[in-house]
Amino acid sequence: MYVYVNGQIVPAEQAAVSVLDHGFLYGIGLFETVRVYQERLFLWDQHFARLSAGLLALHIRNAWSSAELEAAILQTAKANGLADAYVRISITGGNEGVGLVTEGYARPSLFIFAKSVPPIALPPRPKRLQVLSIPRQTAEGPVRFKSHNYLNNALARLEVGNQTDVEGLFLTHDGYLAEGIVSNLFWIRDGSMFTPAVETGILDGVTRRHVLNLAQKLDIPVQEGFYRLEELEGASEAFVTNSVQEIVPVSEVNGKVLPAAYGSYTQALHLAYRESVACGG
Repeated sequence: MYVYVNGQIVPAEQAAVSVLDHGFLYGIGLFETVRVYQERLFLWDQHFARLSAGLLALHIRNAWSSAELEAAILQTAKANGLADAYVRISITGGNEGVGLVTEGYARPSLFIFAKSVPPIALPPRPKRLQVLSIPRQTAEGPVRFKSHNYLNNALARLEVGNQTDVEGLFLTHDGYLAEGIVSNLFWIRDGSMFTPAVETGILDGVTRRHVLNLAQKLDIPVQEGFYRLEELEGASEAFVTNSVQEIVPVSEVNGKVLPAAYGSYTQALHLAYRESVACGG
């Protein structure tokens, strides 16, 4: 693997970050997971907008334009021989030494990783949702950033283990449905689509927003709010979303089998998603 490190493409084993970088010392950093299809970035404007908002909130200088980052992403994918790729872009606070800063981060660091991805299966292989024993932590700031503070997710992944067909499901401290370890949650009930509100503390995923827009175009009623596990268990169908796996159907929730693992609403949304990929967003 080749990695982009502050303007240079280097072999992964030669890529390094300073021990004085605040991304390492304090988790001061943001990342975006971007899907590249046939050398085209999907939903890049939305990813860049979220990244820019996060950098502003964390007082990290936005040192790269959208076009510069896009070019760096494609350069990294090409260096790895990939036309289709899963790409992670990380921007950290940079080398600021030991001790918290008081005036923001003027010298950020940029790292980009690119990996191959398997083709999207049709129909997609369903996931089983398993409620986690640890609750979703509240957002570190006014909203949940896609930040390097990832301990909550890491502990959840350790709990689930290497069950590739299982996605851990976070509940809030108050017992409301939140999100998956690496996904946002949706379900269908009585002809409407439901999803936890951003106010529950979940990440407002770029793919989540895209699916909400697709549902509007398909005239599927959508409700966002605070919901208990029982409401998901009573769904006719459910699915989870993220940028890499797109739309993944859910076959069961905490051992309760749903009526349809890839029902008509999930199929319609997945087809619309695939069409949007073909059209470039």
